[in-house]
Amino acid sequence: MAAVLSKIAHLRRTYRLISSYTSSHLIPHHSNPIPIHRPLHQSDLVGSFPRLPRFLSTNANAHADSPVKEAASDSKSDQGKQNQSDDSHQSSEQGKPVRGGPISWLSFLLLVATGAGVVFYYDQEKKRHIEDINASSSAVKQGPSAGKAAIGGPFNLIDHNGRSVTENDFKGKWTLIYFGFTHCPDICPDELQKLAAAIDKIKAKAGYEIVPVFISVDPERDTVEQVGEYVKEFHPKLIGLTGDPDEIKKAARAYRVYYMKTEEEGSDYLVDHSIIMYLMDPNMDFVKFFGKNNDVDALSEGIINEIKQYKKVKA
Repeated sequence: MAAVLSKIAHLRRTYRLISSYTSSHLIPHHSNPIPIHRPLHQSDLVGSFPRLPRFLSTNANAHADSPVKEAASDSKSDQGKQNQSDDSHQSSEQGKPVRGGPISWLSFLLLVATGAGVVFYYDQEKKRHIEDINASSSAVKQGPSAGKAAIGGPFNLIDHNGRSVTENDFKGKWTLIYFGFTHCPDICPDELQKLAAAIDKIKAKAGYEIVPVFISVDPERDTVEQVGEYVKEFHPKLIGLTGDPDEIKKAARAYRVYYMKTEEEGSDYLVDHSIIMYLMDPNMDFVKFFGKNNDVDALSEGIINEIKQYKKVKA
């Protein structure tokens, strides 16, 4: 009987202990309620229940740790799903085609190719004409003028005084001819200044008289008056020639001169042309040409040497 009463007393104490523990720990306190504005999740319950006493369960540690493990597992799962969603979104963004602006890449490439083609064409034309000049200077004519380069020939132009002039008017003199145009911004003035300085130096050093000649490749704008005003800026003996476009073309072809009009904005334009001076002997036969790379000293020395060689052969 005593044993039974002892067990009953023990059960009562256990009941009171459980009741006291439940009321003070397992039931949430009103100052820290569980939110009810959304469905509960296991993560909401993590930390809400303290670990039960070991005497209430033989597997207390496993039961106490399981909510934390499950919450961590769910958190990792949610994070993995979010990462997967982000990767999927990024992949879909990368897969979208890049739209061009107002000008597509194809149009841009076509524009560049067209521009490059035009530049290449003009460059090749210029090189071809210069190569023709070089080839002609090394080639020789057959017949009465054997041994002479195939550069030069007849022309019928008008000088800056309005008189008709042909190649025969220059026979008996050494002549230095330059093709250009009066609206040339820089190259022609530089070359004519070099020409003027060279013939003065030749006169002072060797006593040779050289007739300087300027032939326009822009007959549309280079009138007699325009050429007259232009040549007197460089040398008093400089003779300026212009004329009919067909006659200018014949003279340029005879001397293997390249020239081409290049359109600019508005009504203005420039003329791309060969930058060469032609030395002609007293018979108006070609002797030698001098390019832009020759300075005043090289030009004057080269002409003096050619004249001396000519006189030696004739002697």
